[in-house]
Amino acid sequence: MEFATGGHLEVRITPDDVGKRVSVRSLTGPDEPKAAFTDTVGVLTSWTGGTLRITRRDGRTVALREAALVAGKPVPAAPARRRGVPAASVRELQWVAARGWPAVETERLGEWTLRASPVAVRGPVRGEASVRGPVRRAGFTSRANSVLPLGDPGLPLDAALRHVQDWYAERGLPAKVQVATGHEGAHELLAARLDERGWTADRHTLMRTGALAPLADRAPDTRVRVHRRLDADWLRAYGRAEEAEDETAPRVLSGGPSVWFATVPGEGEAPGEGGPRGEGEAHGEGGPPVPAAIGRCVVDGRWAGFAAIEVAPAYRRQGFARAVMAELARTALAEGASAAYLQVEADNDAARALYDGLGFADHHAYHYRTAPRV
Repeated sequence: MEFATGGHLEVRITPDDVGKRVSVRSLTGPDEPKAAFTDTVGVLTSWTGGTLRITRRDGRTVALREAALVAGKPVPAAPARRRGVPAASVRELQWVAARGWPAVETERLGEWTLRASPVAVRGPVRGEASVRGPVRRAGFTSRANSVLPLGDPGLPLDAALRHVQDWYAERGLPAKVQVATGHEGAHELLAARLDERGWTADRHTLMRTGALAPLADRAPDTRVRVHRRLDADWLRAYGRAEEAEDETAPRVLSGGPSVWFATVPGEGEAPGEGGPRGEGEAHGEGGPPVPAAIGRCVVDGRWAGFAAIEVAPAYRRQGFARAVMAELARTALAEGASAAYLQVEADNDAARALYDGLGFADHHAYHYRTAPRV
């Protein structure tokens, strides 16, 4: 926050600054004897009826009383730390990421893309509940079952949202919109409009970028098998294996411009342990060992997108995630890629720490808005 204590403070924002990034200082509990200051930075998304609403980088909106303002001013968009990665817009990264995790079905609505990849499941799937029919239906990942809004839908917002809700209802899915925040060209205004209409926010995620070459700067690891074909071994280790039994999941996982998979075979005994692993860890039911680690990478021009970097519990903290990413990075470099991206949920501290150590930095944030039930 740029406000200096003891200096002259003034409010230098007005309702005309809606849509701009601002920095605001306000009083909390101005009517109380021990009122304190609080600072808020984000996009000013509305200013009506004596109340300002500011959408922060994480997509959450804060309401402030105009009477409580102490200081405020417009501020430049916060640049992402690149660490050698060529500059990229939110639009470019969103589009590349969508190509790298393609939905089974899409439809264009102006500059919005409606995406659906429904699966039939035996039980609840990560918060995506069934909405109709005797068989539970859910979307295979929110990325492949949400609207990607890259501009104007070509309709007034309420009409566009009605179309979105009808389209997803026809497929037995909840209507979701993926909303980017925290970078120039992001969608804070859309987030605020959806919030006003009761669309709830969840799955707060960070888009992170980094240079590709440093990921491969280690000795080759012969334990890691890099392959083109999505096979049964890889799927057996995948964290959403139950959904992968449906044909939809393999179609999404195998889709993209140039897709590579990595597998580290498992063993009958967990490394470093004196006996066999417990049931369900080393082996499937009567099947071969579950892989120790897996990963996926899709190459699209200069970008290499990493996903599904997963390590079995008994093999964690042994460098398998780094080894998988290194071999996939080496393969992507050979195809001409130079920059890397990945998505990580904002509250996954362990994954964020791993990727910090590999040179990744936040580019922007995004979350999903789900339509209210009617």
